[in-house]
Amino acid sequence: MKLLVLSNGHGEDGIAICIIEQLCKIADELEIQALPIVGMGYAYSKLGIPIIGEVQQMPSGGFIYMGGNPLWADLNDGLISLTFRQIQTVRQWANRGGVILAVGDIVPLLFAWMSGCNYAFVGTAKSDYYLRDSQGEWLSQTSWWERRLGSVYLPWERWLLSRKRNLAVFPRDTLTTNILKRSGIKAYDLGNPMMDGFSLSNSQKPIPHFQRNLSSSPLSILLLPGSRMPEAINNWQQIVTAVSQVIEQFPTRELLFLAAIAPSLESKAFQEKLLAQDWQLIASDKLSLASQASGSLGKDYLAPEGEADSAQFLRPNDPTRGACQDDAPVYLRKQNATLCLTQNSYGACLQQADLAIAMSGTATEQFVGLGKPAIIMPGNGPQCTFAFVEAQTRLLGSSVTLVTNPQEVGQTISSLLSDQQKLQEIAQNGKIRMGTPGAAQRIALKLKETLLKID
Repeated sequence: MKLLVLSNGHGEDGIAICIIEQLCKIADELEIQALPIVGMGYAYSKLGIPIIGEVQQMPSGGFIYMGGNPLWADLNDGLISLTFRQIQTVRQWANRGGVILAVGDIVPLLFAWMSGCNYAFVGTAKSDYYLRDSQGEWLSQTSWWERRLGSVYLPWERWLLSRKRNLAVFPRDTLTTNILKRSGIKAYDLGNPMMDGFSLSNSQKPIPHFQRNLSSSPLSILLLPGSRMPEAINNWQQIVTAVSQVIEQFPTRELLFLAAIAPSLESKAFQEKLLAQDWQLIASDKLSLASQASGSLGKDYLAPEGEADSAQFLRPNDPTRGACQDDAPVYLRKQNATLCLTQNSYGACLQQADLAIAMSGTATEQFVGLGKPAIIMPGNGPQCTFAFVEAQTRLLGSSVTLVTNPQEVGQTISSLLSDQQKLQEIAQNGKIRMGTPGAAQRIALKLKETLLKID
């Protein structure tokens, strides 16, 4: 059986890889190829998946949905002609027999439909939480027109999803699945592959830190500046300001800031911003291990551990995440705070942190999926704009708190930590919104039954 995987972005590539890895375990006879519609598809290449057709890295990095300069830059770089050539490649591939798995949004879905062969779809971006609350009721900011349409998936998208040749649809959450089922779409609620590999177990080695009082763990805060330059370094400047406010808010408490920097970025630039704000480098022999890898707020509010993560998809210990990371983390100290800059301990950072200061996409969602709170704020874009973070508040609900500037972060964290009922709500909300680990395996098994029809 031949399978062609279509995806449109680095994050979508990563989700597709998760599913492919599971498919290979249960269907050895599969002949898998891929076409990354956006980007170069390095994740496929590193796994040894052949790429068909032409690929090209566009200036926007996949953010053409925002229109304006990113869209025009892509058009000037040959986006339209590239798209037509890719469609032709898919149709030629389909003429030789096989099925298609489309991962992402309407673009790979449209490609799959135009191929003429059977296909399945994994929806990674759209969720009806953008329009509704956890009970399925319309949010107050949802417009009359959006309510009239009935779903975050537009009528033409639902038409593509309801075709006879579309044998299975895997939305990212239960709410979206149930709403799509009302339109007669063969939708399956199997979870979100972004959470695969993440849990609240203590399997990850904790990040060491400077600690004056060994009888208690520090308040651990994850810092997520995003993964694309130059936006990430601009976001980092805001986060550094917010960190200073947190130190002022908690002058007597030991603080540990865990800065998870994307492996593709140069960490020196982030370090220089800290040194300019009077942070001092410290030697690793002055560090000690945290007493609890899962954080210091206690297990009371943490979501239950799951079974047997536009923005980048991240996985702990993922060999496809890049080769630019430093060999060892860098530690800095300021007053009562330790800050760890790391590019190779993403999973450990998520497990150990109590909460996050986040200006990212997928990484924020993965952290929230662990039942933990995130403070989010807008930057100057192109991704982390006010519109983007406002949409995040709808997608992730009570798990995120939106502040308009970094000066508000310290007081916001203080208020949040004093509200145990809110923390309990966040713990449950994260699991509901993002699902439990193991989705890729569940999706692979359903694909074997529906799309691949392998006994």
